[in-house]
Amino acid sequence: MSWPFSRRLDWTLAENRLARAEEAARRRPGFVDLTISNPTLPELGLPDASPALGQALARHPAGVYAPASAGAPSAREAVAALHRAAGHDLVDAGRIVLTASSSESYALLFKLLADPGDAVLVPAPSYPLFDYLVRLEGLTPISYRSSYQPPGNWQLDTDSLDAAAETAARHSRRVAAIITVNPNNPTGAALDDDEAAALEQRCAVHRAALIADEVFGDFVRRAPSAHVACMAARPTQVPTFSLGGLSKSCGLPQLKVGWIALGGPVEWLGETRARLELVADTYLSVNGPAQAALPELLQLGALTRAAIQARLLENESLLKKTFDARTAVSVLRGHGGWSAILRLPATRSDEDWALALLQEEGVLAQPGFFFDLEGGTFLVVSLLPAPRVFGTGIDRLAALVARHD
Repeated sequence: MSWPFSRRLDWTLAENRLARAEEAARRRPGFVDLTISNPTLPELGLPDASPALGQALARHPAGVYAPASAGAPSAREAVAALHRAAGHDLVDAGRIVLTASSSESYALLFKLLADPGDAVLVPAPSYPLFDYLVRLEGLTPISYRSSYQPPGNWQLDTDSLDAAAETAARHSRRVAAIITVNPNNPTGAALDDDEAAALEQRCAVHRAALIADEVFGDFVRRAPSAHVACMAARPTQVPTFSLGGLSKSCGLPQLKVGWIALGGPVEWLGETRARLELVADTYLSVNGPAQAALPELLQLGALTRAAIQARLLENESLLKKTFDARTAVSVLRGHGGWSAILRLPATRSDEDWALALLQEEGVLAQPGFFFDLEGGTFLVVSLLPAPRVFGTGIDRLAALVARHD
């Protein structure tokens, strides 16, 4: 008899066939991982920030604990300065709350905004973590979609957004929040002003908050016209929260510092911040030494960010050289991010293509269904690997497709 664990953890724990194939492929020589998203791995060949990190942390005393529910004032001011440098003057230090990660930012906001059983509208395609984050708070995720319009434009599907809200209503669930990812992972789609206005309008109708995950915001390489880079810096009529952090913007996931920028009507900001601080004060999870060193860490992170940006461009160029309009594999266009989506022939499912790529070529890529991609057969690859490794992986993919197409 199974122990009565929480139904919030009611997920299949068994390995799927891709996981089993990956385990076997990793034991063979020549294995290539095209799913890497951790910028600190030595095999990526990005600059090693360890010496400078150690010096920055050593310059600040680590033996004194000075808890602050919203985060240390100097750290919050450093984050606000980032927003000002990007032209987002509305976001000052008083609108910044520090967290330990983007995942924790979501958890704190769900506690602030929602009651158990409420609905959260989440984007699709997108990163599969949302289902876990929402359900672990006792909430119900309902997805809405964006669609890809050739020759290269992702568009918010407002009909799908309205249908998601209607689904919540049919099940008597209040829509507590709508999540957007800007730019999206893995599509790389960034919001324009019309899409931002559409999201805000739906939030106003349903008295829902807007949560904008902007962790990849520094990696928009081809901004859309009327691009909205920071939702919290946009005058809105609903509580709005923009999420960021060291993990992506500075390539420093190990230091565990994220942040929430608060936006929305001025008359609600005071209560919003006070309630959010109360939730954050319950945990006080942000690393103290990292907070103290945050102004230096943000400056240091700019060097890593530049190296990552150069890597993304180089690997995008390799993709374009390998796959063009004449090949059986095509690359879906996006505005930025760390990933690329490849459309493969529909002669087999994306899971079967991913499995064949592992078993025959020793290359790991993620099947499109992991991200809820629809309308074709897709693999998703990271643009972070070293170019030599990345090139080897996509060459093997091209060879696989040539054999089986």
